Amino acid sequence: MSELLTAVQMRAIEQAAIESGEVTGLELMERAGQGVVEAILEEWPELGDEGEDAGGQPPDPRDISGMRKRAVVLCGPGNNGGDGFVVARLLHGRGWDVEVFLYGNAEKLPPDSLVNYERWCALGAVGAFDPTVEKPLDSFPAQLGGILIDAIFGTGLSRPFSISDSFSLGIDKFFDSGMVEDAKIVCVDIPSGMCADSGKPIGRAFAGHLTVSFHKSKLGAFLGEGPWRCERLKMKDIGVSYSHVYRAQIPQCERVFETHEQFLPQKTNRPSRDNKFSHGHALILSGGSGKTGAARLAARGALRIGAGLVTLGVPPNAQQEVACQITALMLQRVGDAKALEVILQDERMNALCLGPGMGLERVRDLVPVALASRRPSVLDADALSAYAGDPTALFDLLHEKVVLTPHGGEFARLFPDIAAKLAETPTKGPAYSKVDATRDAAARAGCVVLFKGPDTVIASPNGKCAVNAAVYERAAPWLATAGSGDVLAGFITGLLARGFAPQQAAESAAWLHVECARAFGPGLIAEDLPELVPQVLKALDQNQD
Repeated sequence: MSELLTAVQMRAIEQAAIESGEVTGLELMERAGQGVVEAILEEWPELGDEGEDAGGQPPDPRDISGMRKRAVVLCGPGNNGGDGFVVARLLHGRGWDVEVFLYGNAEKLPPDSLVNYERWCALGAVGAFDPTVEKPLDSFPAQLGGILIDAIFGTGLSRPFSISDSFSLGIDKFFDSGMVEDAKIVCVDIPSGMCADSGKPIGRAFAGHLTVSFHKSKLGAFLGEGPWRCERLKMKDIGVSYSHVYRAQIPQCERVFETHEQFLPQKTNRPSRDNKFSHGHALILSGGSGKTGAARLAARGALRIGAGLVTLGVPPNAQQEVACQITALMLQRVGDAKALEVILQDERMNALCLGPGMGLERVRDLVPVALASRRPSVLDADALSAYAGDPTALFDLLHEKVVLTPHGGEFARLFPDIAAKLAETPTKGPAYSKVDATRDAAARAGCVVLFKGPDTVIASPNGKCAVNAAVYERAAPWLATAGSGDVLAGFITGLLARGFAPQQAAESAAWLHVECARAFGPGLIAEDLPELVPQVLKALDQNQD
């Protein structure tokens, strides 16, 4: 797992590093600037030096198009601007033509930023980034060799920019001019104007081709509009050690982690004394005739993820339909609440899934019995929508072994006030994020909540939280297909049957769900997802050898 940081946490870590005496603010700024330059040359290697030519002369600082390498660096009034001045100086040292503009008053720059401002001034001029001042936009090249460095506002942004604000007007003038259409935009730490915690724009915000962040990724880069505005994300080490993180004293309950495959079942090629009963028995309840497909998808997912036995509980009118469709799965008639009570007398049946295709009336009849059994349970789809008019009635039934898996619409029906707060346009930062919303929902429900989306967030009532984002190199747009959520519910149920804790089961299933989609690629349909589990787990075993 990798940790995602809020703006406050990152500042606390940097301050702890400085107070330790092991590093200075200037050194951190220098390393950040060097990291940005490294990232630029890694992303566009054609902009790097090619070494000395055949005559032993230093390389001519021109790219493959014959145009000189040029950069416009936009610096802001804080330490993010200081990073920008370092980038400008380092690019200048590599023979680039560099133009620098400052938004704000140089006399009010923080001490470290002021030092780097003065170092740049010894090399070149600093223009005013203000719409009332004529700027040499004509000199900015519209070609690959043109790099626009956004070092205006970093993680410390706390106020919005209105349409009349000089920042917004200046940004608009740059982009409306058409002179930067072909430029490569590089954002330092986060795109200026974007909340580092939520991924929401606070007023106007940049969108870059490359975002270079430091030490650890910022939470907002994986939430909301963050992945779109960052486009490509590179991390650079600035020499902050674990001891500095420890000194920052970030409470465990406030930490957020990006999910990782380490939670998945142990190596599949190891000898074991296990049998089907020791791997658990999952019960997936289905809807009536013509409505059984969702439950069958979930059941297949539970079986593939490793549940020893999986039974589909179906109403009488769907028995023949389901019996014609299954082989390894088992079938049990579950007509009503009384029938479910009888079946649940078998204590070996240790994980339940309710909701996919069940129908609202059947949900209201069976959910109370299922939850009263206190077994680990997944509630999805209809099991959530059935309580839209009275979510408290559901919350009164829930217990700590339950996982709720709402998408955005279902979340809004169960937690309307939380969803409304999440949808608000932020007027200042840090903005209310999907992480905040999922944590609040989990605390209210008293169980794990997996809030689905490209930026899936999983939270427990105690505040433990993880993000499983299908973005950047893990993007899997093919998951936007009917039934994929049913398979995810089955994955979670199967891991619950295996004995995984609810938070662990939800995190592992969400990770595997994305990996299966990526293994298949375009053309994916929900039926494909369970069949990719062996391939993904085999690859995981090989990577761990």
